[in-house]
Amino acid sequence: MSYTMFRKAMVILTNDPEEPVLRDADLLIKDNKVLAVGKELKLPDDAPSRVIEASMMVITPGMINTHHHLYQTFQRNVPFVQDAKLFDWLTGLYKIWQELTPEAVYVSAQVGLSELLLSGCTTVADHYYVFPKGQPADMLDNTIRAAKELGVRFHPTRGSMSMGESQGGLPPDSVVQSEEDILKDSERVIKMYHDPEEFSMCRIALAPCSPFSVTATGLKEAASLARSYKNVRLHTHLAETFDENDFCMQKVGMRPLDYMESCGWLGPDVWYAHGVHFNDEEIERLAKTGTGVAHCPASNLRLGSGIARVPEMIEAGVPVGLAVDGSASNDSSNMLREAQLALIVHRVGTGVQSMPALKVWQMATMGSARVLGRDDIGQLLPGKAADLAVWDMDHVGYAGALHDPLAALLFCTGHNYARHVFVNGRQVVENFQLTELDTKALTHKATLLSEQMIQRAAARTGVDYLKHLGD
Repeated sequence: MSYTMFRKAMVILTNDPEEPVLRDADLLIKDNKVLAVGKELKLPDDAPSRVIEASMMVITPGMINTHHHLYQTFQRNVPFVQDAKLFDWLTGLYKIWQELTPEAVYVSAQVGLSELLLSGCTTVADHYYVFPKGQPADMLDNTIRAAKELGVRFHPTRGSMSMGESQGGLPPDSVVQSEEDILKDSERVIKMYHDPEEFSMCRIALAPCSPFSVTATGLKEAASLARSYKNVRLHTHLAETFDENDFCMQKVGMRPLDYMESCGWLGPDVWYAHGVHFNDEEIERLAKTGTGVAHCPASNLRLGSGIARVPEMIEAGVPVGLAVDGSASNDSSNMLREAQLALIVHRVGTGVQSMPALKVWQMATMGSARVLGRDDIGQLLPGKAADLAVWDMDHVGYAGALHDPLAALLFCTGHNYARHVFVNGRQVVENFQLTELDTKALTHKATLLSEQMIQRAAARTGVDYLKHLGD
């Protein structure tokens, strides 16, 4: 039994409905839970304890990333698709992803998870769906191993693609699987790794990739399998682009959300990535059914997909969380940067009052927790998980901005990373450095593996991925 006290923090974001923000307050954690938060807290006598003086620090719940593709950290900033929209971007990168190996999946996950932890993120939902022919079937397991070693609270989703080019889908046949193989491995992963209980460090979801890469049968079978287990959720991409809407109308004669509903994909155990192009009626339907949305502002801007109607979704009661999306369409796994973009982007079109800083913080913490079906994370209140980020405000980038320190983290550019990060009571970032991994050595290894993937793909396809598409 051990205690950690954060004394006299400048600000603590508790997300208490009555008083969400405390100033000049203490936070006490015991083992893996928050024990108390308030003024002048006392440490128990004769107990192992640590005190962190936090007078120039802001403490927030750890942010919760509701959608990622960790394997894509090796394809950041690829010139061939720097200026491509989604469908061209995908078809350009599938040929590189065909070169994925277990080592590449593991190291790329280390890269993405490291950056997320450093940027104050403590829980990560990852969508892994590329299973190249000739590679082991247990590719997803490598991401779970990386998360466990780094101490991240993890929601890996067993993704899938069953509809290749020969069946009218978007991905090449070399990276799709049969529906029988998908279901078999999905059940294996659930039985091996899924923990449905409170404070779980690993919960599995099933995540067919998209309406244009999975059959209706595959979608229905995934929903049936997930719902036969406790707290196994459903996830996919939806309503990201106009191209997707056109594809669904041509292929099945329905808008994307109508199609997913016909496959049993509405409800409080479902969340969609993006949701850029939902109309008024669809937003009402999402709210009524409790179906969640992962908001990915950087990716939506990077690919020119549009700006999701997030303020309206939140107002309607749709569960909305924040997400960085894959590093090949974001080129970053930085949650603080994502929150900063979420603050700014909605001020265009919906007004400067539509997305205040507190609303962004709450979307990135307890809003994201709701999307993932969790009530044990996302708040710093007694009995909740000790998942938190400590932000050092003693930086020239915050000078003159400490009238509202919590908002300063989003409006200003000070430190890029959190000073300390705790997950489940365990310190995983200390003084801006990971406690479990040498990021310099990781960077060198990842760069080499990334270059090798590009070289193999270029040799096989004859495409120069270091030139821009169309050059």
